[in-house]
Amino acid sequence: MRTLGRIIRRYIQIVTLALVLGILVFIGCMEISKERERAYENAVSAFHQIGQTLERNQEELRDIGVEYSETCLYNAEAIAYMIQHNLPALESLEELKRMAEFMEVDEIHIFDREGCIYAGTHPEYYGYTFDSGEQMRFFKPMLEDQSLKLVQEVTPNTAEGKLMQYSALWSGDGQFIVQVGKAPVRLMKATEKNELSYIFAMLKIDPAAIYYAVDMESGEIVGSTDLDNVGKDLTAVGLDLRDVRSGGMGFHARVNGVHSYCVFEQIGANYVGRVMPDRILYQRLPANMVSLAVGLLLITFFLSSVVTWCMNRYVVGGIHNVNEKLRLIAGGDLEERVDIRTSVELSELSSYINEMIGSLLANNKKMSYALGKTNMYIGVYEYARQGGVRFTEHIPRIFGLEESEAKRLSGSGGLFREFLGQIFCRPLQGEEGVFQLDERYIKLEEIREGNETFGIAIDVTEEIVRRRKIEGERDMDALTGLYNRRGLDARLERLFAEPEKLGHYAVVMIDADGLKGINDTYGHDKGDEYLRKIADTINAFDPGNSLAARQGGDEFVLFLYRYEQKEELVEALRLLEFIQRHCKACLEPELRVRLEFSLGYVMGRGQADYRELLRQADERMYENKRERKKSRE
Repeated sequence: MRTLGRIIRRYIQIVTLALVLGILVFIGCMEISKERERAYENAVSAFHQIGQTLERNQEELRDIGVEYSETCLYNAEAIAYMIQHNLPALESLEELKRMAEFMEVDEIHIFDREGCIYAGTHPEYYGYTFDSGEQMRFFKPMLEDQSLKLVQEVTPNTAEGKLMQYSALWSGDGQFIVQVGKAPVRLMKATEKNELSYIFAMLKIDPAAIYYAVDMESGEIVGSTDLDNVGKDLTAVGLDLRDVRSGGMGFHARVNGVHSYCVFEQIGANYVGRVMPDRILYQRLPANMVSLAVGLLLITFFLSSVVTWCMNRYVVGGIHNVNEKLRLIAGGDLEERVDIRTSVELSELSSYINEMIGSLLANNKKMSYALGKTNMYIGVYEYARQGGVRFTEHIPRIFGLEESEAKRLSGSGGLFREFLGQIFCRPLQGEEGVFQLDERYIKLEEIREGNETFGIAIDVTEEIVRRRKIEGERDMDALTGLYNRRGLDARLERLFAEPEKLGHYAVVMIDADGLKGINDTYGHDKGDEYLRKIADTINAFDPGNSLAARQGGDEFVLFLYRYEQKEELVEALRLLEFIQRHCKACLEPELRVRLEFSLGYVMGRGQADYRELLRQADERMYENKRERKKSRE
């Protein structure tokens, strides 16, 4: 067997190497995570810049569009004015072209009142009508409403399919429609600036990263810093649209054959992504990890050498001295004391060993005293978790243990403690230190001194049974066998102390009707029997979920509880109301009468003042009594 010094030295080396590896793995993971976070932050920053550029270009595009629309309509108004004051110009192609050049427009078309072109700068368009194509149909409503002045968005024209912006209005005399067309040169340039490939080219971004813009519906690459990929499907470069949609903080993928870290974000109708090759993303990681590993190995070698020396000097030597003292104590020399002061821990260990020896001597004296006082059903036990158990002869009888079970428990303090723990889990409510074991009641008291436990067990079954019998007779109504007011208060107090166990509940107040008539007609003994029949009826109602009591005179209380669903409680109350209407009782073999009683109830759940519930139920009972009386009248 190896010495403690060699064991400690070996395990220090193993632990330090494992610690170094663990630190390297942890820091490596942290560095990888930081690089990913840095890549994500750079991507978010670039996306923000792209988004701002798009927003700025969109505003410029919108302003240019408004300006084009206003200019186009103004040009149409001006040309309509010039033609109206120079009608012969309608017959001159050259005059109309001079007007177009003067107003800086590309086309002028004149429509008749039927919506057909009959004059203008482009004779090849003559004969086209508002029904000639979708683009021209935009202006057809003007035939119905001469007050309309329409400006069309940039769209391919009907005749040639070239992009134009048209505006149209009626002449002042309402004889013809003037339509002006203008090529959106500035608007197209502004639109081009809003293309993502153009924005990628203009941004000052990391040249090692590749940027992609992907249509969020089709997955087509609509823009990229790598122009060769524009127009391709996303899967052609190794990306999956599902990964792009659920990328979150980023994901790894093989893009164009290169392992890369990808971050995508939705901007408008596209996903914009930044793809960074792993070799660039983690290029600093190997050198950093090698430097860190060398540094950690040097530190751990120095620390392990110092710790080994200290352990040999202050721990191993001290333990050797403690072992020598314990050998003498185990030999029976209980007067021997341990006094090792090479460290605080060994000094405390010496103190605890000395206390243990003193405790053993003291417990021997206490056990000797207790064992001489066992002429009653009082049991004494003593145990330690790691040792055996000692107890007097009454303990097996008090705990109801067979001889084999008692022998098994006496061999292990841990098993005996588990057995006691099962008893401690069943305290008798209202009795301090008393626990229920099957049909017996046991009072337990324990004293702990360090790891030792000294306990006394007393069988108090007869005392508890006798006292409960007295309390039961005190709390019961002699006539009906139900709880009286005192007993009801005690039970409700106990039940409402644990409202979480009550479930849905109802307090029902019941008052016997017709008692005076029974007494006057058949005598008071039949009146008492009448009350007993009502008591039997409510006492038998839903046993296990009810508590019945007689408040006094002809008043009763029925408490329904432990219903999981409110609907179940409502159904029970409906059944009680049915009994109220249809119940009869036999007061003697040939005398059957209706059991008549009024009732009122309050439902609840959780914590409440049961006295207030009784008061509310009492009020509702009297309301029921008045209603029943009116119905009989």
